[in-house]
Amino acid sequence: MLMRSPLARERRRPAGFINPFQPTLSEKAPSGPQWIYEIKHDGYRIVACKTGSSVRLWSRNGRDWSREFLAVTEGVAALKVDEIVIDGEAMAHCKDGWPDFNGLQSVDGGAGACLFAFDLLRLNGEDLRPLALEERRARLRKALRGAGKALRFSEHLDGDGKAIFRHACALGLEGIVSKRRDSRYRSGRSLTWLKVKNPAYERR
Repeated sequence: MLMRSPLARERRRPAGFINPFQPTLSEKAPSGPQWIYEIKHDGYRIVACKTGSSVRLWSRNGRDWSREFLAVTEGVAALKVDEIVIDGEAMAHCKDGWPDFNGLQSVDGGAGACLFAFDLLRLNGEDLRPLALEERRARLRKALRGAGKALRFSEHLDGDGKAIFRHACALGLEGIVSKRRDSRYRSGRSLTWLKVKNPAYERR
């Protein structure tokens, strides 16, 4: 069977698509002042791109979800910037406030989904991926000021990774993602982002 080269696969990707940074699965969370910790949201990984009046919401496989996640699309379009690329997780919620993964696949749930934004890749022509994570997140927080409820800045925690993971499990969350403060954004997997999953987590 003829195998296609990585370059050929790259050519098939849509214009403007950025292969997202993927955390590496770990059995335990690291600890130390060089790490920050985020809740692992149970949704669809989305890289949201705005150029002028055009908005696209790319999945990690290059599918465009901008029509399905309409509230997110409109929220990104309303940002007062000419160009922006945001990495985050699209989520729907049950009436009790818990993540509703299956609801994302329904018309109403998808249309009303929100984006928990956790990284900023580009802003007004500047490639921010070479910057440290802390700097990118600081700029992301600023860019999202005044944004509608469909765009939410994903807060992080400082402290002991193991304790934070235990607390996340006690709350019934999916897990946590540990990220080095100084990590640059790179496509593919890296040991500077680590995810630890709650073995008892059940989707609602």
